[in-house]
Amino acid sequence: MDAKSDDSDRGRWSDDGEPLLYGEFTSAASRKVRYAVSLSDTALTAQRITAASSGRGAAVLNLRDCVGCRVFMTEDDAEPGACFSAYFYPFKRRWMSSGAARQRVEQCFRVAPDQDPQVNLREAERWAQAISEGSIRQRAPRQGTACDPVRLPGRLLLLVNPHSGRGQALSLFLGHVQHMLTEASIPHTLLITERQNHARDLVKEADLSQWDALVIMSGDGLLFEVVNGLMEREDWEQAIQIPLGVLPGGSGNALAASIHHYSGSQPVSSEELLVSCGFLLCRGLPSPLDLVSVSLASGARLFSFLSLAWGFVADVDIESEKYRYVGTARFTVGTLVRLASLRVYQGRLAYLPAEECPAPRQASPTPHGLGLCSSFFCHPPTGSSEPATTHTFHNSCNSNNSTKAEVPSSSSRGPPDSLLVPLEQPVPSNWTVVKEENFVLVLAMYQSHLAEDLMAAPGAAPDDGLIHLYYVQAGISRAALLRLFLAMEKGAHLSAGCPHLVYSKVRALRLEPLSPKGVITVDGEVVEYGPLQAQVHRGLARLIMG
Repeated sequence: MDAKSDDSDRGRWSDDGEPLLYGEFTSAASRKVRYAVSLSDTALTAQRITAASSGRGAAVLNLRDCVGCRVFMTEDDAEPGACFSAYFYPFKRRWMSSGAARQRVEQCFRVAPDQDPQVNLREAERWAQAISEGSIRQRAPRQGTACDPVRLPGRLLLLVNPHSGRGQALSLFLGHVQHMLTEASIPHTLLITERQNHARDLVKEADLSQWDALVIMSGDGLLFEVVNGLMEREDWEQAIQIPLGVLPGGSGNALAASIHHYSGSQPVSSEELLVSCGFLLCRGLPSPLDLVSVSLASGARLFSFLSLAWGFVADVDIESEKYRYVGTARFTVGTLVRLASLRVYQGRLAYLPAEECPAPRQASPTPHGLGLCSSFFCHPPTGSSEPATTHTFHNSCNSNNSTKAEVPSSSSRGPPDSLLVPLEQPVPSNWTVVKEENFVLVLAMYQSHLAEDLMAAPGAAPDDGLIHLYYVQAGISRAALLRLFLAMEKGAHLSAGCPHLVYSKVRALRLEPLSPKGVITVDGEVVEYGPLQAQVHRGLARLIMG
């Protein structure tokens, strides 16, 4: 009961100055401790009224930080009572370092004003329902998106790659995420992937009406599988509209870090990032997400949500696989190793500047009657959450981005690439052709983060209809390149004054490598080496971002 909030008293009461609910309850842990509890439109306030603690400040918890409320009966026959527990994840100062991160706070009260257990239970349910409904009303969508009425209930399929990162994804799910889903009363099915492309094959054939959202707990590679599995379906227009959730469980976690960044919160990492993304997932608010179609020389076409890289970045991503056991530090180690023997690549680059072509929003259908911002993970308070159904596969391998990504043999599905011409034809006249043919790296970003600690495109938004294109010309020194990546940790590389770095906002691009050997990655996955081109499709998918 020690939780504090920085919020002032403003907003704690209803418009007429009275609390919506008021009651005096004992602590669920000790009947000797009593609290005066009030609920307003925006906050739950608990003031300890035990004489020994007079003068102690009230705990004020904002309902926007609440994920759920649960009711249960006490097991004490002497005095029949019922309890209600509300679960909050407010920002609190870290114990040993600066800054703030979301931390779990539970408020649990015992209701026992009457000898009739059913009367006590109804009173506890009244409070729990009011808290839950108040929390739902506080779930505002991202600026610029519309929000439809809440959908009840939400069924979630959660895909976990147990070998991603340092092999801790499953234990992190059990230690953090499972509890949060239970607190939010979100019914979920856990599926543990057993092989590379398991998730892709599953979503390509599955009856998606069983679920209201697909959630991935892994690195970025598993989401790459899911997105392309959905786009390979005959009903891809409806399938790609199922909301996608992301929880960090790998070594890169770029999209998870981007989601946290879009929420306006201070940078966090590791388990703090997981708690933040878990909280945003429980809020259940989907927003539009851009996808980029990538066409390869073989005629294959795939869809990307994060990045396209050639040169230094792709080399580090793939060559650092051998350092996976150190977690997110693998990229730091890989960067230092690759700096020691810096390579230069020959190739041709062209792009369509954003100002040459406006990006209309994708007019895709919304399945199950959901709008762009329906919150579907909201449930009335219940005595016991629906248990998760767990399907466990004993897997001997996992999605590994050092293996070439599987791409569909046909490019007939998905929206048309209206900005592209065939690869064998010259680019249109309104495109910009880069004169330089010697590059250290080419990097196309559509989200803010390239990794947990690399803000490669600080100005990116999930649905801005842009490809944020960077390239570094040959001639840059090792020291200057290192400084560039150190500045990227805070998103300050564009103001670093590096003359070899070029940045453009584009709608489409074409890359033609001339060096005989090299690596190209899409969302961190290796694709066939050779000419390719790409176009952004604004708001094609939906991503749960709270």
